[in-house]
Amino acid sequence: MRILELKPSRAAGRWQAVLEDGSSLQVGESEVLAFSLYAGRELTDWQLRELTDQAGRSRRRERAIDLLSRKPLSRREMADRLRRWGADEEETQALCQRMEQLGYLDDEAYALRLTRYYTGKGYGVRYLREEFCRRGVPRHLWERAMEELPDPAPFLDEFIRKRLGGAPADDPRELRRLSGALERRGFVWSDISAALDRYRRGEACPAGEEGEEA
Repeated sequence: MRILELKPSRAAGRWQAVLEDGSSLQVGESEVLAFSLYAGRELTDWQLRELTDQAGRSRRRERAIDLLSRKPLSRREMADRLRRWGADEEETQALCQRMEQLGYLDDEAYALRLTRYYTGKGYGVRYLREEFCRRGVPRHLWERAMEELPDPAPFLDEFIRKRLGGAPADDPRELRRLSGALERRGFVWSDISAALDRYRRGEACPAGEEGEEA
């Protein structure tokens, strides 16, 4: 198969090899050098297969680095992306291992990041567990990360105070709605019940005074 034209692609560092059968192949600079590509170059079927395979691997590696530089992922999430991009299992595991060596993948740091993010957004322990499972974070890592969970009491006290607005906590229908909203945020019933008891006794800290000395 002869290369009719080799021209720069729109993506930086990429080239487009136009083949005599009308098809084209996106390659990186490393493939241009490794295969000595140029307009008029004749490729055997074996060379074309090798070039296509290598170009695909290079492109997936570049996409992985670009994605991980913009947003953190777990190893399992990255592996799922690579498989969708056409990587076989050997390539997937090798590339994930390389991304770990380069510091792009770090499930332990990722678990801590998720813990801080979702607790900061007002979500409880049960919600976090579901997120960790969904994202494929190993259990021993998210259990370690959750050791840093803050006390949920200040958030629960503020949430209940805003929802009830000082009204008595004795309307069963309102209490069901309130409890349901907190359970959907992942808080466990024991913490919700304790917060309601504090509200009834008037022991919840007034807004803006959490942590202040008497």
